[in-house]
Formats: sequence, C-alpha cells, structure tokens
Amino acid sequence: MTGIRRFTRVQLALLGSGFLVNLINFSVYPYLAVLLRDRMNLGMDQVGVILGLATFVQFAGGLPGAALAERLGLQRCLLAAMVLQTLGSLGFLAGGAWPALTIAALFLRSAASAVYSPSVRGYTVLGATPDERPRLVSASYATGNVGIALGPVAGALFIHDPTVMFAVATVLHLAMTIGHALLPRERRADHEVVEPLRRALHGIAVLPFAVTALTLYLHMHFYQYLSSYAEGRVPAVFYGAAMMAYSLILAVIQPLISQRVERMRYPHAMALGFGGLAVGMLAFTGGNEIAIAAGVLAIGAGNSVLFLKNTLEALARTDRSPTVVFGQQRLAEGGGAFLSGLAGGGLYQLFESAGNLAGFWLAIAAQCLLLPPVVILADRMFRRPAPEPAGVS
Repeated sequence: MTGIRRFTRVQLALLGSGFLVNLINFSVYPYLAVLLRDRMNLGMDQVGVILGLATFVQFAGGLPGAALAERLGLQRCLLAAMVLQTLGSLGFLAGGAWPALTIAALFLRSAASAVYSPSVRGYTVLGATPDERPRLVSASYATGNVGIALGPVAGALFIHDPTVMFAVATVLHLAMTIGHALLPRERRADHEVVEPLRRALHGIAVLPFAVTALTLYLHMHFYQYLSSYAEGRVPAVFYGAAMMAYSLILAVIQPLISQRVERMRYPHAMALGFGGLAVGMLAFTGGNEIAIAAGVLAIGAGNSVLFLKNTLEALARTDRSPTVVFGQQRLAEGGGAFLSGLAGGGLYQLFESAGNLAGFWLAIAAQCLLLPPVVILADRMFRRPAPEPAGVS
C-alpha cells in the first residue's frame, strides 16, 4: 500500500489504462500469425511482411506520435488513440465475415499504439524529477506487462472462435475512451518550446537507439513466430500460460532491479540481456513444454534488463523531453520489429520448408551473440575523434 500511495490518482489511472490496453491488444497479438493464416490463407513469408509493416507503424510511428503529443497535448492524443483502438476492435470483430478487415484493424491498432505509447509514458512522468523517473518508468512497464501476461491466456481460450473476445474488446475500448475524455488536460509551461516534427530526431541518443532496434529485432522473432512453432507441439493453453509467465517475469523483476540496472554499465547490461535471449532461443530447439518454458524464462530475464536499461540510458543521454525520447525509442523499436518481420518470416519459411525449424532458433541465437559486439564496436569507431594533422598545436 505504501508504494501505491506514492502515485497520484492520475498516475494510477494511467497505469491502469496501460494494463487494460495491453490486456486487450495482447489477447490477439501473439496469435496474429495463426489468425492471418486462418482468415486470409497466407504463407508465413506473407504473414511476416504484414506483421513487419504493422509493427513498424506501431513502433516507428511513436516518433511522429510523440511530436503530435507535444503539439496537441498528451490528454488529447490519449483520447484520439482510444478512438482508434475502438475502431480497430470493431474491425477485428467484422473480420470474421470480411477477412480483409482483419488487416485494416491490425493497422488501426498499430496507429493507435503509435500515438498512445509515448503519450501515456510522457504523461506518467510529467513533472517527475530524475530520481523519480526509474520508479515511474518501471511501474509503467510492470503494469503494462501484467496486461501483456494475461492477454495471451485470454487469447488461447478464444483464438479459434474469437468473436466474443473482439466484442468484449470493443466494449472495453469504448468505456476507456470515455475515461480518457475525463482526464485533466496538462498545462504547458510558459517557457516550453514545441519544436517542429523535422527536429524530432534532434538530440537522439545514438547507442541506446541502435541497441533498442537490435533488441526488438531479436525479440520479435520470439514473439511473432513462437506461436506457429508451438502449434502442434504443445497445447494452446500451455503456450498462452508460457507467454503469460514471460510478461509476469518482466512485471515482477523490472521494479525490483530498476535502481541496480540504472547504475549498471551499459555493456554489462547488454551482455546480461542478449545472453539471456541467446539461451532462450537455444532452448526452443527442444520443441517440448520444458524447453519452451525454459526459453521463455531466459528471454524474460534478459529482456527485463534490456528494455529498462535502453529506456533509462536514452533518457540520461539527451536533454530532449521524455515524450520525445520515448518517441525516438519507439522509432528504434519499429525499425527492429520491421526488419524482424521481413527477415524473420522468410527465414522461418526457409527452415520450415527444409523440415528443420530447430535451425531457425539456432540462427537467431547466433545473432544474439554476434550482433551486440558489432553495435558497440561501431559506436566506438564513430565516436572516436579524428586525429589532428601533424604540426597542429
């Protein structure tokens, strides 16, 4: 109770909203590959392209979403995002009769998330001191991850007949739209300058941006393709429970380690985080309940460090507003997720056609180990000052 009392009523409302948004969205998101295959009769390479584009809109759209939030106001953008979420749920509901609407709904929800994520995080840390930010950021991640945890379990129960789930989602989104209309509109300080969209990338924290892109590139192989890999190998309810456990790991661990992660050197955090991802991808090659559970546990531990450290490092390395920083990080996430959709879908289909899906996870595990040192080396090379010409004093 003491921890809860440290939040304002508005912050508690925003944390609760983040929980519900993720609960609804992630009741379907881990199963989108299956849903698109069933409704649209698409190949996995085509599914990968659609998911890559949708996640690119969802994440990369956070940058213009953040700029829009600074210009129009956080509360207004939160309300607009809820309207788009409601329309997206209606589209998923109607997609049972008109399958093409499933894709339209997917992109509507992606656009909504692009506006919602930087707005809600910016509103949550509004007026907070630098010392308060780790607690608020970790709390925002924790409540969102509880929603992400429960969503796949709900989806596992309804994914083969999702009409009821989408109808409930529509009602909940409509109620949340009304709730967001009642949020107080934030006041802009007299000295605050709203910069144009063309300066949205100004002051970007380069290394956290690159590491975030790499994190999402590797992470989305797990999140987008594990459902198809697990189908026929483990029960759907077990898969849903495993994905719930993954998000609960993040929800529990991140608040506990927030201060320690803040003090940790970035290369050390990367070694822990990407090492966990590599172990998890290797575990998936087993293809049974124990292997998948072990892989999810390892990836959850690794991402607990990476997601939090990337955000805190980006906030610490720039003087831009938190809303813009969150938008810049979403752009990095979008780039990584888009590349994962393009490369991952084709790679998955290649190994699936060869009858060796275990090789897919081995290829991703190898990237988890090889790519992070390349990013650090490239950053050091670009930051190294050019030598002065001889004779210059």
